[in-house]
Amino acid sequence: MFYHLLYPLAKYSIVFNVFRYVTFRSIGAFITSLIISLLVGPAFIRMLKKKSAVETIDEDLPERHRLKQGTPTMGGIIILVSLLISSLLWNVLTNPAILMIILTTVWLGILGFLDDYLKNYVKAKKGLIPRYKLLGQISVGLILTLAIYYSSSVSENITALQIPFFKNLIVPLGWVFIPFAVLFITGTSNAVNLTDGLDGLAAGTLIFSFLGLGVMSYLKGNYIAADYLNLEFISSAGELTVFISAIMGTLMGFLWFNSYPAEVFMGDTGSLTLGGIAAVISILLKEEIFFFILGFIFVYEALSVIIQRFWFKYTKRKYGEGHRVFLCAPVHHHYELKGIHESKIVMRFYIVAALLTAVALSTIKLR
Repeated sequence: MFYHLLYPLAKYSIVFNVFRYVTFRSIGAFITSLIISLLVGPAFIRMLKKKSAVETIDEDLPERHRLKQGTPTMGGIIILVSLLISSLLWNVLTNPAILMIILTTVWLGILGFLDDYLKNYVKAKKGLIPRYKLLGQISVGLILTLAIYYSSSVSENITALQIPFFKNLIVPLGWVFIPFAVLFITGTSNAVNLTDGLDGLAAGTLIFSFLGLGVMSYLKGNYIAADYLNLEFISSAGELTVFISAIMGTLMGFLWFNSYPAEVFMGDTGSLTLGGIAAVISILLKEEIFFFILGFIFVYEALSVIIQRFWFKYTKRKYGEGHRVFLCAPVHHHYELKGIHESKIVMRFYIVAALLTAVALSTIKLR
């Protein structure tokens, strides 16, 4: 909005020329979203407590989690409000990539909200019926994938899968891009959702992942930097930097309340949405494998659940009694049951996330 309202005034005063720069608007988006989340957070937490939108602890979780019974959830509302307001203020709203990301945010935000609402207000133990939740994720994934696939305004040759660590190595997916992208969006959304199980875990690790995506979007959106680093120039990528900056500010503000001991949990409203956003941004940047490296923690968490379920069903069918690979899945609960305090687990995951970001960014120069 600021770009559309204030940049045209540059012909009267050079001061307004700053609104054309991605760097200036990225800083503005970061500060705005951070401040909004800090300001609206306490009010939302009080409202959630008043409405009894509080966490119900699953009986399968470690005993220590019983202490969290009654903590407000649906804190993803704080994330959505500050993120959308900041984006609407600082992004160029005619950019097709931004319109797709806003659609992702709203759609998955509503889907996650419905799931949280059913669990915490209607007291439906499992929330939204899993097949309906999956259908909602696949639907938005398919709509966005088809829009990206048939749109020439987003990026040329969008179906080319770029392989990090190798110079000019790409894999043309063709029509396979459509099911691949739908699976990528759905899988990432669910993987982040599974990671949201300890105070500050999902929010903090996502900050590192979005930092890596932000660096990549800025480089690919800057013709000089992209040419120097032998990256593909994507004209719409610069605006994604502004949006990513807003996400990082929002998550830092949310961590103010979500760090141990958490005053509020993000719930599916936040985790499903943020995972979907990360996936769509990666697709728009043509950096799906780059994000696979960045977000390997989410892959690890999702794999732990898949392995646990598969092995339990397999051994139960074969031996009549199910056996587990992990003490509890997702894997962060396994470490809890091993006796590691959750704050130490979270901090160690942050360290790993920082390492993964460094590894992923190192591929830029190796291409």
